[in-house]
Amino acid sequence: MKKSKTIPRDFVNTFSIVGYDPNTKEHGVAVASKFLSVGSLVPYAKAGVGAVATQSWVNVDYGIRGLQLMENGLSAEEALQEVTKGDEKLSSRQVGFVDANGRSATFTGEECFEWAGGIAGENFACQGNILVDEKTVKAMSETFQTSKGTLATRLVKALLAGEEAGGDSRGKQSAALLVVKENGGYGGYTDRYIDLRVDDHQEPVEELQRLLHLHQLYFERTVPDDIAPIEGELKQQLVDDLRKLAYLKSDNVTDEELFEAVYSFHLIENFDERVQEKGYIDQKVVEFIHKFTVRED
Repeated sequence: MKKSKTIPRDFVNTFSIVGYDPNTKEHGVAVASKFLSVGSLVPYAKAGVGAVATQSWVNVDYGIRGLQLMENGLSAEEALQEVTKGDEKLSSRQVGFVDANGRSATFTGEECFEWAGGIAGENFACQGNILVDEKTVKAMSETFQTSKGTLATRLVKALLAGEEAGGDSRGKQSAALLVVKENGGYGGYTDRYIDLRVDDHQEPVEELQRLLHLHQLYFERTVPDDIAPIEGELKQQLVDDLRKLAYLKSDNVTDEELFEAVYSFHLIENFDERVQEKGYIDQKVVEFIHKFTVRED
């Protein structure tokens, strides 16, 4: 490959993965880079259509037009071929596509800085440039295909594996995760189910994983097995913890006062999706409340 000795500042040295979950119909992109706010440039996705990661010498048209082409029926490979036609800087581009059927494609221009390359497979494509070596994309590919959990979880696990295998040879700065699904956004108004960005951090991928855990805690709905009646030892624990947090003021707390305090905690601490019928509570909220009181102590 032909390489220059200096790397332009607008050259987005990056490793990323685009993915699709055929069970949930979710599409997503996870990306990390030694570049400020990589999430503002690389990831593109649309529910029911596909996902694109455009990087190296970023051409945002690859993301915008690529999604339009796939929405019009082109496959990932066909869309890639179409958007790259006539691009004078094609040799410096890198991009990954996955379409509505899980078909994928990846492209690395011959003038991308070493190490640069990608792997495409069923339901995913991963790619990177200015990497330590090819182990990064291999680790991402293997991890995505073998890991369990939601699409978001698998994408971040793949990103972590890529970083542990070497990652960006210049270091770390930012990371991002975008996952879309039909009516997946807050209130069901958009398809942006998960949109997390770490713009400038010493350990951006680890921080992205922490934010994903918080997102899952706040916005995923309760699993039926986690619903518990507020009674016995659990009831006393909630009384003690909510009193420490000033949600309960009286010494002799009635059931109605406790249930109201539990409801108020949900709303104030943004656990709207985990509110249960009166007299019941999500165990994950119980754990959060208790950890919160321990931290306060």
